Amino acid sequence: MIRGIDHVAIAVKNIEDGCKIWKDLGFEVEYEVIEEQGVKVGIIHIGDSRIEILEPLSEESPISKFLEKRGEGLHHLAVKVENIEATMKDLEEKGYRLIDKEPRIGAGGKKIAFVHPKSAKILLELVEG
Repeated sequence: MIRGIDHVAIAVKNIEDGCKIWKDLGFEVEYEVIEEQGVKVGIIHIGDSRIEILEPLSEESPISKFLEKRGEGLHHLAVKVENIEATMKDLEEKGYRLIDKEPRIGAGGKKIAFVHPKSAKILLELVEG
């Protein structure tokens, strides 16, 4: 079912500050804006995985609300799955609470869905790919 870690996401107030250490370590950062999720994303490729630095685009962004409540830091863990719909159905049948009832489009145009942190102990993102 799970094929590996897709990415680890870190919420920050300022994307340039959040990406600085990665640039100083020699990594290149790609930027993407995902309007429907209200974020600007700094993407750092590390082998087959990524680190995503998330900056809110507005005060209404879920990332902005996260920052107000918890401050900067780890936001979520994303795992790669072969078939997101089948994985979502399986998790729901096993009693896990899903935030998304249908997959949506995330960074890189991939299908994604989130599992609620109350049932996964962390905000868990499923990424098809």
